[in-house]
Amino acid sequence: MDVRDEQREDAGGESVLTVLVAAGANLGIALAKAVAGVISGSSAMLSEAAHSFADTVTELLLLTALKRSGKPADEEHPLGYGGERYVWALLAAVATFVGGAVFSLYDGIHTLVAGEELGDPLVSYIVLAVAFVLEGFSLRTAVKQARGEAHRLRAPFRTYLRHTPDTAVKAVVLEDSAALAGLLLAAGGLLGGQLTGSGVWDGVASLCIGALLLWVAWVLGRSNAQLLVGRPLPRSVRAEIRELLLAGEHVEAVLELTTLVQGPREALVAAKVDFRDASTAAQIEWACEDAARRLRERFPAVRRVYLDPTPGFAQRREEGLRPF
Repeated sequence: MDVRDEQREDAGGESVLTVLVAAGANLGIALAKAVAGVISGSSAMLSEAAHSFADTVTELLLLTALKRSGKPADEEHPLGYGGERYVWALLAAVATFVGGAVFSLYDGIHTLVAGEELGDPLVSYIVLAVAFVLEGFSLRTAVKQARGEAHRLRAPFRTYLRHTPDTAVKAVVLEDSAALAGLLLAAGGLLGGQLTGSGVWDGVASLCIGALLLWVAWVLGRSNAQLLVGRPLPRSVRAEIRELLLAGEHVEAVLELTTLVQGPREALVAAKVDFRDASTAAQIEWACEDAARRLRERFPAVRRVYLDPTPGFAQRREEGLRPF
């Protein structure tokens, strides 16, 4: 096992730890919120309980994604199982939508229409305070990993989080951030109801929590859908790959370049390359090997490189072949 493989395994283990921490925190918080919601009669607390239960299901789906996507390539799946990560992560986004957002919106509307009888909010305040600490710890773990990856890739943190194909870490960061915001909204709903004696504040807080979860589900769903359809490497990386290929001794031109993100630390590069007509078959073979080696050294995530020796545009016109 080389250094790059060890780094990939370390990063994968770090993602599992991040998700496990989030799952454990969310499950305990969900149970506490549900009890507090029943005692206080707060729809916002019940919405927060649904939020945390949905997050727990999400983490379980993300753990499944991490486990199944880590399987090595085989005869039936020669390009590996990296795409499974995005299938399960997309299901996790759906779980956030159905389990959290829909319930919160329904409960908020029901509270505004039918009203609610407010109980003692003390237990809810205590649960919200404890939940804030636990969610903050979970978010800190996820942000620490994300910042480390951003630093390794020499990218700003926000840019990394927006474009990272590591959807497990991205999901935990977004969901825990939404959880902290949801806790503040729930506390605001409780305080408003306590001061005014009206359940409207609680209903509005529940609606806001539902809208927040809708946004998280949309962002995660869109991100995973793009990766499932097939997302290329960033434009700047593609430009550098093209330059590296052109720097080869026997290369005349790169006629076509295709890149595909297959996982958080796994990408494919395929290119049609016009080699010098005077180069021998052996020289072209070694030029392909050298180009693949240099690409992997520069971009460790590039696991597969396929180069197709192809006649150039001028030669194709001379021989009456169709252009690309």
